Amino acid sequence: MLIYKLIVFLPLIGFLIAGLGGSSIGAKASEYITTGFMLIVAVLSWIVFFDVALGHQEHITVPVMRWVQSGGIDVEWAFRIDTLTAVMFVVVNSVSSLVHVYSIGYMHHDPHRPRFFGYLSLFTFAMLMLVTSDNLLQMFFGWEGVGLASYLLIGFWYKKPSASAAAMKAFIVNRVGDFGFALGIFGCFVLFGSINLDSIFAAAATYLPAAAEHGAEAAAAAEG
Repeated sequence: MLIYKLIVFLPLIGFLIAGLGGSSIGAKASEYITTGFMLIVAVLSWIVFFDVALGHQEHITVPVMRWVQSGGIDVEWAFRIDTLTAVMFVVVNSVSSLVHVYSIGYMHHDPHRPRFFGYLSLFTFAMLMLVTSDNLLQMFFGWEGVGLASYLLIGFWYKKPSASAAAMKAFIVNRVGDFGFALGIFGCFVLFGSINLDSIFAAAATYLPAAAEHGAEAAAAAEG
C-alpha cells in the first residue's frame, strides 16, 4: 500500500518544497529535488505496472482518509488501483519525469525556476489524483487541480500579455467543462444514489439488460 501513496504524494511534497521553500533552498536544489522525486515515482510506476497490469491483479482500494460525511453522502478519499490506473501511472509519471529533466536545461536562464518546477509537480499530483479516483467528487477535484496547474503553467511568464491572455482563455474554457462535469456527478447521484465508482458500476449493470430490452422493443415497434 505504501508504494501507491509514494507515487501520488511525492510530487505533492516536491511542489511544497519548491513552491514554498524554493527561495530558501535555491533554484538548483528545487530542480534536483522535484526531478529526483519524479524519477523515483516513474520507477515505482513501472513496478506497479508489471505487478498490477501484467500480473492481472484484481483492483484494490487504498484508503487515505474520510473526506465528506453529510446526510446521505459519505465520501472517502481513496485510491482505486486497477489495470487502467497502472497504465496511467506509467504514462503520466514517465512523461512528467522527462519534462522535469528537460526543463532543467530549458529553464536554466529563468530566475523563477523553483516556482516553475513547483507548478510542474503540482500538475503531476493533480493528474494522479484524477486517475486514481475512487469516486466522482475526488475525480472532480483532480480535474480542477489539473485546470489550476495548467493555468499557472500557461501564465508562468505572466508579464507577457500573450501568456496572460492564453492562461485566462484556458481558465474560461475549462469552466465550461466544469459545469458539464458537475451536472454529470449530480445526475449519477440522483440515478444511482452514490458517487462511488464501484457502486455506480454495480448499479449500472442492472440497468443494461433493461435498456437493451427497451431498445429491442422500440426497434420491433418501429419495424412493425
